[in-house]
Amino acid sequence: MVINLKQLYELTGEKSEINTEISPERLKEIHGYSFIGPVTLKGVIRNRAGVVTLNYTADLRISAECDRCLGLLERDYSFEFEHVLVRSLYGDDNDEYVVTEGDDLDMDELAVTDVLLQMPTKLLCKEDCKGLCPKCGADLNVSDCGCERQQL
Repeated sequence: MVINLKQLYELTGEKSEINTEISPERLKEIHGYSFIGPVTLKGVIRNRAGVVTLNYTADLRISAECDRCLGLLERDYSFEFEHVLVRSLYGDDNDEYVVTEGDDLDMDELAVTDVLLQMPTKLLCKEDCKGLCPKCGADLNVSDCGCERQQL
Protein backbone atom coordinates (compact mmCIF):
# COMPACT_ATOMS: atom_id res chain seq x y z
CA MET A 1 0.00 0.00 0.00
CA VAL A 2 1.45 3.33 -1.07
CA ILE A 3 0.32 6.32 0.99
CA ASN A 4 0.51 9.84 -0.42
CA LEU A 5 1.74 12.16 2.33
CA LYS A 6 1.54 15.54 0.53
CA GLN A 7 -1.43 16.81 2.55
CA LEU A 8 0.04 15.44 5.79
CA TYR A 9 3.37 17.22 5.19
CA GLU A 10 1.67 20.53 4.38
CA LEU A 11 -1.16 20.79 6.95
CA THR A 12 -0.33 20.97 10.65
CA GLY A 13 -2.86 18.98 12.68
CA GLU A 14 -3.69 16.64 9.77
CA LYS A 15 -3.88 12.91 10.44
CA SER A 16 -4.56 9.73 8.50
CA GLU A 17 -5.59 6.34 9.89
CA ILE A 18 -3.93 3.14 8.69
CA ASN A 19 -5.88 -0.11 8.63
CA THR A 20 -4.51 -2.51 6.04
CA GLU A 21 -2.97 -5.93 5.47
CA ILE A 22 0.09 -7.21 3.67
CA SER A 23 -1.07 -10.11 1.56
CA PRO A 24 0.31 -13.66 1.93
CA GLU A 25 1.44 -13.48 -1.72
CA ARG A 26 3.74 -10.53 -0.90
CA LEU A 27 5.05 -12.34 2.18
CA LYS A 28 6.04 -15.47 0.21
CA GLU A 29 9.02 -13.50 -1.13
CA ILE A 30 10.52 -13.45 2.37
CA HIS A 31 12.91 -16.32 3.03
CA GLY A 32 13.36 -17.79 6.49
CA TYR A 33 9.81 -17.35 7.79
CA SER A 34 6.48 -18.89 6.81
CA PHE A 35 3.69 -16.41 7.50
CA ILE A 36 0.25 -17.82 8.28
CA GLY A 37 -2.18 -15.36 6.77
CA PRO A 38 -1.61 -11.66 6.22
CA VAL A 39 0.28 -9.18 8.39
CA THR A 40 -2.27 -6.74 9.81
CA LEU A 41 -1.22 -3.09 10.13
CA LYS A 42 -3.12 -0.54 12.25
CA GLY A 43 -1.99 2.93 13.17
CA VAL A 44 -1.96 6.63 12.44
CA ILE A 45 0.16 9.21 10.64
CA ARG A 46 0.03 12.71 12.22
CA ASN A 47 1.44 16.14 11.56
CA ARG A 48 2.05 17.80 14.92
CA ALA A 49 3.71 21.20 14.73
CA GLY A 50 5.16 20.34 11.32
CA VAL A 51 6.64 16.99 12.44
CA VAL A 52 5.08 14.01 10.66
CA THR A 53 5.06 10.82 12.75
CA LEU A 54 3.93 7.31 11.96
CA ASN A 55 2.80 5.03 14.80
CA TYR A 56 1.53 1.56 13.97
CA THR A 57 1.18 -2.01 15.17
CA ALA A 58 1.93 -5.08 13.06
CA ASP A 59 0.17 -8.32 14.04
CA LEU A 60 1.26 -11.60 12.47
CA ARG A 61 1.45 -15.37 12.85
CA ILE A 62 4.33 -17.53 11.68
CA SER A 63 5.04 -21.21 11.27
CA ALA A 64 8.62 -22.39 11.74
CA GLU A 65 10.88 -25.19 12.89
CA CYS A 66 12.34 -25.05 16.39
CA ASP A 67 16.05 -24.24 16.13
CA ARG A 68 16.92 -26.92 18.72
CA CYS A 69 14.61 -29.91 18.18
CA LEU A 70 13.32 -29.17 14.64
CA GLY A 71 9.71 -29.56 15.82
CA LEU A 72 7.06 -27.41 14.16
CA LEU A 73 5.75 -24.38 15.99
CA GLU A 74 3.27 -21.61 15.35
CA ARG A 75 3.65 -18.28 17.07
CA ASP A 76 1.79 -14.97 17.15
CA TYR A 77 3.67 -11.67 17.28
CA SER A 78 2.56 -8.09 17.77
CA PHE A 79 5.11 -5.33 17.25
CA GLU A 80 4.72 -1.58 17.75
CA PHE A 81 6.67 0.89 15.63
CA GLU A 82 7.18 4.65 15.60
CA HIS A 83 8.90 6.66 12.86
CA VAL A 84 9.44 10.29 11.98
CA LEU A 85 8.79 10.82 8.26
CA VAL A 86 10.73 13.40 6.23
CA ARG A 87 10.92 14.39 2.58
CA SER A 88 14.73 14.66 2.57
CA LEU A 89 17.81 14.67 4.82
CA TYR A 90 21.12 16.49 4.85
CA GLY A 91 23.53 13.60 5.38
CA ASP A 92 23.35 9.86 4.96
CA ASP A 93 23.94 8.43 8.44
CA ASN A 94 20.67 9.15 10.15
CA ASP A 95 18.59 6.11 11.08
CA GLU A 96 16.13 8.14 13.15
CA TYR A 97 14.08 9.25 10.15
CA VAL A 98 12.28 7.55 7.27
CA VAL A 99 12.86 9.44 4.05
CA THR A 100 9.91 9.17 1.69
CA GLU A 101 10.37 9.20 -2.06
CA GLY A 102 8.64 12.37 -3.15
CA ASP A 103 5.48 12.42 -1.06
CA ASP A 104 4.81 8.68 -1.20
CA LEU A 105 5.40 6.10 1.53
CA ASP A 106 5.44 2.40 0.61
CA MET A 107 3.83 1.14 3.82
CA ASP A 108 4.21 -2.55 2.89
CA GLU A 109 7.95 -2.22 2.31
CA LEU A 110 8.50 -0.28 5.55
CA ALA A 111 6.40 -2.73 7.60
CA VAL A 112 8.13 -5.83 6.18
CA THR A 113 11.53 -4.30 6.99
CA ASP A 114 10.40 -3.33 10.51
CA VAL A 115 8.96 -6.79 11.21
CA LEU A 116 12.03 -8.66 9.94
CA LEU A 117 14.30 -6.52 12.14
CA GLN A 118 12.13 -7.33 15.20
CA MET A 119 11.83 -11.08 14.67
CA PRO A 120 13.91 -13.20 17.06
CA THR A 121 17.07 -14.71 15.61
CA LYS A 122 16.41 -18.01 17.37
CA LEU A 123 12.97 -19.63 17.41
CA LEU A 124 12.32 -22.24 20.09
CA CYS A 125 9.22 -24.41 20.59
CA LYS A 126 9.52 -23.67 24.33
CA GLU A 127 11.97 -21.79 26.49
CA ASP A 128 13.54 -24.94 27.97
CA CYS A 129 13.71 -26.99 24.74
CA LYS A 130 16.33 -29.76 25.20
CA GLY A 131 16.98 -30.20 21.48
CA LEU A 132 18.23 -33.33 19.75
CA CYS A 133 20.78 -35.88 20.95
CA PRO A 134 24.05 -35.16 19.11
CA LYS A 135 24.77 -38.90 18.84
CA CYS A 136 21.50 -40.54 17.77
CA GLY A 137 19.31 -37.55 16.89
CA ALA A 138 16.50 -38.40 19.34
CA ASP A 139 14.24 -35.58 20.49
CA LEU A 140 15.27 -35.09 24.12
CA ASN A 141 11.98 -33.32 24.90
CA VAL A 142 10.14 -36.62 24.31
CA SER A 143 12.47 -39.01 26.13
CA ASP A 144 16.06 -39.56 27.17
CA CYS A 145 17.68 -41.76 24.52
CA GLY A 146 20.27 -43.30 26.85
CA CYS A 147 23.29 -42.19 24.83
CA GLU A 148 26.29 -41.16 26.87
CA ARG A 149 26.89 -37.43 26.44
CA GLN A 150 29.70 -35.29 27.76
CA GLN A 151 28.69 -32.19 29.67
CA LEU A 152 30.43 -29.00 28.61
